[in-house]
Order: sequence, then structure tokens, then C-alpha cells
Amino acid sequence: MTAPIALTMGDPAGIGMELALSAWRLRAAPFFLLADPQAVSRVDRGLGLATPIETTTPERAAEAFAHALPVVPLEARVDAAPGRPDPANAPAILESIERAVGYARQGAARAIVTNPIAKKTLYDAGFRHPGHTEYLGELAKAWGGPATPVMMIWSQLLAVVPVTIHIPLSAVPGALTRGLIEATARIVDRDLRARFKLARPRIAVAGLNPHAGEGGAMGREEIEIIAPAVETLREEGLEIFGPLPADTMFHARARARYDVALTMYHDQGLIPAKTLAFDEGVNVTLGLPFVRTSPDHGTAFDIAGRGLADPTSLISALDLAARLSA
Repeated sequence: MTAPIALTMGDPAGIGMELALSAWRLRAAPFFLLADPQAVSRVDRGLGLATPIETTTPERAAEAFAHALPVVPLEARVDAAPGRPDPANAPAILESIERAVGYARQGAARAIVTNPIAKKTLYDAGFRHPGHTEYLGELAKAWGGPATPVMMIWSQLLAVVPVTIHIPLSAVPGALTRGLIEATARIVDRDLRARFKLARPRIAVAGLNPHAGEGGAMGREEIEIIAPAVETLREEGLEIFGPLPADTMFHARARARYDVALTMYHDQGLIPAKTLAFDEGVNVTLGLPFVRTSPDHGTAFDIAGRGLADPTSLISALDLAARLSA
């Protein structure tokens, strides 16, 4: 029997556990939830769902999934109220992620899907990584060999990869280098070939400045950094072009020319991605020795526990993880 997907708990004050309950009821790709079973039951009772929940092991989770939501219990306890994040739950949040990576390494999980976390909650508890993606990269190093996580937001309409991610906008020009663009594009090209089965991925590269710098009149990053990186990659055999003005890259005719867009900073890529496919978008981490996807939204503390959370993105993340790990 094929191993199921390991689904992390996320922040227990957010919508992660109720999304997991909905995903099981709507028959997403088989998974087990790494969580405190009592906390899952409290969420289920609060929503009035009466979902069958079974405490199990990863090895027996696929069998349990047919008749109950399989929950692999954490050692850390969870005491959370909907919408009220608490740093005291950080050990359980991190244990859920660490255990998922461990099960993927052992082959007990075919892929990892992570529910949303609140970085500030973890920072308040001493967490030292910029975010989920970087933390997974650190955990992946235990597998041996390099692990360079690259965030891609994917949907049927658009896939984008921001070259710089969780840094202030003012820091982007200083962080942008030829080497970073080249390394990111190589990982994107490799994983789109290996996991998405694209024989020759087409990569479009955005400029940093308005009008892609307007020939240097609005900035020289395109001339001095981005265009030379694109040329190096083209010489290596990648099908890549740019830099392009970002304001004309994302309409339907432009998107038909490429499989993925490399953008220079977070919002440059995520605004069009979330505008086009907010509910269906999936966060995919490339560059890791395992498949990892995540819903393309946050913890939604404001609606947690009210039965309003839309499970579409989590179901898309589970289905895509199953496809990429097939």
C-alpha cells in the first residue's frame, strides 16, 4: 500500500485542524494528521461535525483513512483557543513539522503538506528561522547533501517563484545577485523536469524596476545583474528569457509563453498568483529531497473555529503532493 501524506498541524489557534477535518470529509488524497488528538477532537466538537477520529501510526494510517481521520499523536500537548495564538504551543507546532520530515525520510510518508503557521508566535518562543521554508531546508540537511529551498506558488493558471522572499522591500536590491538568480533558476528547471515532468520548462524572468529599468533610466539592476544571469543560464541550455516588465507579464496571452515566472521579490509574484487563484493556489517548496506543499494562505485567526474556512487550497495541496510524489 502506498504511504500516505504527512499533514502538519499548523498553528492550533488557526484554521489548520478544521481544514484537515474538512479535507478528510471531502476525500482529499490520503493523509495522516500530526497533532494532539484531544485538540483535534475539541475543534471537531466546536464545529459540531462529529468526525470519526482515530489515533494511529503512520504505518496504519492509510488503512484508517478509509473510515476515520487518522491522527498520529504528538508528544507535546496543545492548549489552544480559536483565534488566540500562544507561544506555549510552539513546541507542538515545531514537533509536528520535525516529525513529518522524519517520516518522509523513513518512507512512512510519501510527501509533506504543512498547515499554516504564524511566524510571530514562533519568534516569541525563540524560533530563529525566517519562515517555514527556511526551517524545512535546515531539517532537510540531515538527509545529507545540499538542500536549497525555493518557494513556488503554483496553480493551473500561474506558477511564480520569487528570487528573494521574506525580507523588507528596501533590502531587495542589495540581496539580488547574479548568483542567487542563477541558483534559483537551476533548481526551478531541475524540479519542474523531475517532479512536474516538463521536458523543457519555459522560465520568464521579471525585472526589478518599473518597465524593467527602461534601459537604465529607472535603475540598473536589469542591465548589471538580471540580464547577465539570464544570459548565463541560456548558455547552459535553460529555456529562459527576460528581464520583462512585471506589469505586462501576467495577463493571459503573456502567461501562455512560459511555465513559471521568476520574480525579483515576494509581492511582485504573489500578488498576481493570489489574485488569479487565491483558493486553488498551492505553495510548493522546490530544492528539497522530499515533496512539500502547503495551502497558499495563512492561519486566518479571525475566522478560526467558526466553520468558515475554505479547504480548497489544502485539498489542492494534498492532491498536488500526491501527484508529485507518485
